[in-house]
Amino acid sequence: MVSPPVIRFLDRTTPPHIITLVLLTGISALNMSIFLPSLSAMTEYFDTPYAVIQLAVSGYLAATAILQVFVGPISDRFGRRRVILTALAIFIVATFGAAMSNTVETFLFFRIMQGAVATAMVLGRAVVRDIVPQDEAASMIGYVTMGMALVPMVGPMIGGALEQLFDWHATFIFLGLAGIAVFTLCYFDQGETVAGQGVSFRDQVQTYPELLQSPRFWGYTLCAAFSSGAFFALLGGASFVASGIFGLTPLWAGVALGSPAIGYAAGNYLSGRFSIQFGINQMALIGTYITSGGMAVSAGLSLMGFEHPMIFFGFCTFLGLGNGLTMPNVMAGSISVRPHLAGTASGLGGAIMIGGGAVLSQFAGAILSEESGTLPLQTLMLTTALLAMASIILVIRREKRLG
Repeated sequence: MVSPPVIRFLDRTTPPHIITLVLLTGISALNMSIFLPSLSAMTEYFDTPYAVIQLAVSGYLAATAILQVFVGPISDRFGRRRVILTALAIFIVATFGAAMSNTVETFLFFRIMQGAVATAMVLGRAVVRDIVPQDEAASMIGYVTMGMALVPMVGPMIGGALEQLFDWHATFIFLGLAGIAVFTLCYFDQGETVAGQGVSFRDQVQTYPELLQSPRFWGYTLCAAFSSGAFFALLGGASFVASGIFGLTPLWAGVALGSPAIGYAAGNYLSGRFSIQFGINQMALIGTYITSGGMAVSAGLSLMGFEHPMIFFGFCTFLGLGNGLTMPNVMAGSISVRPHLAGTASGLGGAIMIGGGAVLSQFAGAILSEESGTLPLQTLMLTTALLAMASIILVIRREKRLG
């Protein structure tokens, strides 16, 4: 039996403390959500259409999708510590660059550069796999990634408050200072956890055909892509809905934008509690039922003329709940299709999922107007939720046919 590694806080000769790993995933989640209440104000500041400033969401997602594929092999070769510190340094420079931008083109350049911080989220999970046995990894990853569930609840509120008290620049200054704090913590606490062995990028690419020829891999991956796509579509359009359609202040827009995260946290808890009992396929299917049902009722109420922020954002809680049930289970399914290719499946599946989210996020920003109301966004979220349901149903039917 291998004894657990000795971990001492603020000691670079030992693996990072769990507090450091939680903050690493937290800063990545914060960067995604904190500025969303300010999108409309930034549209006015840069005197540009909303669809252009919305590239701050979709372009960022596209950058992180690419990182999903490359960052694992790079860190295998050069080490987790060096790659994370480099990524955080790029993030800090890009964040202050975004705050000082005078044109929308310059801002979007630095915003996409900020995508480097997604490395912290990806490698935070890899560090866990480096330091604990497989049977303990799932539990520890749950603690590490709680930042991904909790930060989206409070991040938009912080951003909305900063924008209301000052302006959108304050949000990025706050982000930059948070980045400096996390960089400093990692510098003094994060010891190296990988010895240089790992799969090269070329070897990883050579395993792609085996995965891409698997219908089950595609079923799980498309279910994840469409499920998360509904959420990313919401990210793309929610700021405009909150301020442009409902006229909410930045602070209340931030509160409203936190509603899906409440459901997501509950869904994650239920997934951890019942997935072993009911199986990953059934739990994922239940999740898509909840998302589709919630979005169908929300769209139906809008068709009947009931448009109110409490209705729109209240039903977005069902989107979060459904995704909290679906995502952990289909992601577990995608990496179990070919267990010996788990790392490759995780990176490739993540890239497909977030890349699709980038497209849907940009599309959501383009289809909304004050005249259209919320219905186009609700229809888009309902459509992607139904496609996620169809994907997992095909997986279940295939398994029954083969079994």
